Amino acid sequence: MKEELKEVRVDKWLWAVRLFKTRSMAADACKKGRIARNGSNLKPSHCVRVNDVVMVKRPPVTYSFKVLALSENRMGAKLVPEFMENVTPAEQLEILEMTKFSLNGKRDRGTGRPTKRERRQLMEYIADDEAPDAPAIADEDLPGFIFGYDSDDEEEDD
Repeated sequence: MKEELKEVRVDKWLWAVRLFKTRSMAADACKKGRIARNGSNLKPSHCVRVNDVVMVKRPPVTYSFKVLALSENRMGAKLVPEFMENVTPAEQLEILEMTKFSLNGKRDRGTGRPTKRERRQLMEYIADDEAPDAPAIADEDLPGFIFGYDSDDEEEDD
């Protein structure tokens, strides 16, 4: 019969409850000061006990998890609620929601570079947004504008 654990290394527990993909990633987070208990940073070798509250900093949010049970072995996602409880304050979750809404002007990841049509719409939007009286950048000026040289410079070299 297996004896019940009284304490487990924090890096093993973080990995076991699936907060980190690998144990070395959990250990690195500890070394970087992103894992804390009672306001003090933990080393990977520090132990956690039942009812401890472990704080995981993943900017811009600091998540808090209460240890309900201990395990050194990685478990399935369905078993995780038996081993930890998310006790993150509502203020931290609001920060997470605000950052989601603040990314409205950025392109979705993996969508690649903009098409010619999207680029023209973007340049028109930027020109209209920054200064209503500012002239829009003409398409023939774009290569020089992007790479930092004028098309007039090329002609002078001849």
